[in-house]
Amino acid sequence: MKQKLFSRDFTLVVIGQIISLFGNAALRFALPLYLLNQTGSSALYGTVMACAFIPSILLSPVGGMVADRVNKRNVMVILDFFTAALVLVFCLLMDGADLVMLLTATLMILYGIAGAYQPSVQASIPVLVGADRMMEANSIVNMISSFSALLGPVLGGIVYSAYGLKPVLLVCTLCFVFSAVMEIFIRIPFEKQVSEGSIWQTVRSDFGQSVRFIRRDMPVIGKAVLAVCGINLFLSSMIMVALPYLVTEVIDLDAAQANRLYGFAQGILAAGGLAGGICAGVFAKKLSIRKSGVLIVTAALSMFPIAVSLAVFSSGVVNYVILTAGCFVVMTCCTVFTIQMMTFFQTVTPPHLLGKVIAVIITVAMCAQPLGNAMYGVLFEFCKGFEYAVVLFAGVVSLGIAVVLRGIFKGFSLSL
Repeated sequence: MKQKLFSRDFTLVVIGQIISLFGNAALRFALPLYLLNQTGSSALYGTVMACAFIPSILLSPVGGMVADRVNKRNVMVILDFFTAALVLVFCLLMDGADLVMLLTATLMILYGIAGAYQPSVQASIPVLVGADRMMEANSIVNMISSFSALLGPVLGGIVYSAYGLKPVLLVCTLCFVFSAVMEIFIRIPFEKQVSEGSIWQTVRSDFGQSVRFIRRDMPVIGKAVLAVCGINLFLSSMIMVALPYLVTEVIDLDAAQANRLYGFAQGILAAGGLAGGICAGVFAKKLSIRKSGVLIVTAALSMFPIAVSLAVFSSGVVNYVILTAGCFVVMTCCTVFTIQMMTFFQTVTPPHLLGKVIAVIITVAMCAQPLGNAMYGVLFEFCKGFEYAVVLFAGVVSLGIAVVLRGIFKGFSLSL
């Protein structure tokens, strides 16, 4: 008998994610904006955001190890309550403490919590839904993340503009409290694992197990992770850097119009993520892991019209339309690809290793993003006046990655 997707427990996870991720997205929008408004320093803004990203990478493996040794529900509940307390403390101290230090510390802890939180969510999916429903479940979780990334900044911006930062902080605190209370009632099957000596020995053992599994037992995972890193490094990073740079600095638009259109472009990216989540859920039964390279081919090919437009057309409107359309296609394809890969990892990994393995995968994949951002920042600066060459480079390399993906999964029988 086919298991129902929206069981009681999976529904509670979904609702908790909606509330928690909305609060997180609103905070990540409002806090850096408040810093920028108070200091007026873009350099300080960039430095603080770079520092905030580091704990997310470092704590993701820890979150995976904890997810395998502690009830995943308890991890989600504790972290949501802790986030609510953190935001409340910031709200009480913001008028008296050093703003830069307080805000930097708060953002670093927030990003660190997010890095430790997600492995528990991803590792809970296989035990809450059947194997034949994992693609649909992953698409729903991904859509929630994309929708929160779209709605959180919009509503947070409205409240922030009208009433200031403190009401945003109070609303987000309530979001995390409600999410934690909701998650208390989730029942996630859990089997306690025996710890091996001290905490340090346990960490070494757990990390070693996950690496050995990826390298020896299921090397196809390691190859797939490298492909994901390639997509983040050469394609996703290019979009993240190119979109604001091309719209505000290169395309022939006046300053006020460029800022407004960049805001719309960000919404289009979020819409692409939603579209990808919907497509992954609707076509879950028709998606084969062996054909995952087709998604990257489609995303890579969408780079070529952008490059041609930048090289040939002088119209700012034409360039903007082609750029945002291409970015929408890339975001849609990459979202479907990400959901497909995550479902594959969840399917082939034993339950007792799932949290650790997913945490390692997330950590390695995340490391490629800042490297790619830095690389494309340098490339666009070096190729000033020839930006189309950078976009063309991203498309060509991504096509190569698609060929590699086809080789990785050639003959692999698992259908996802």
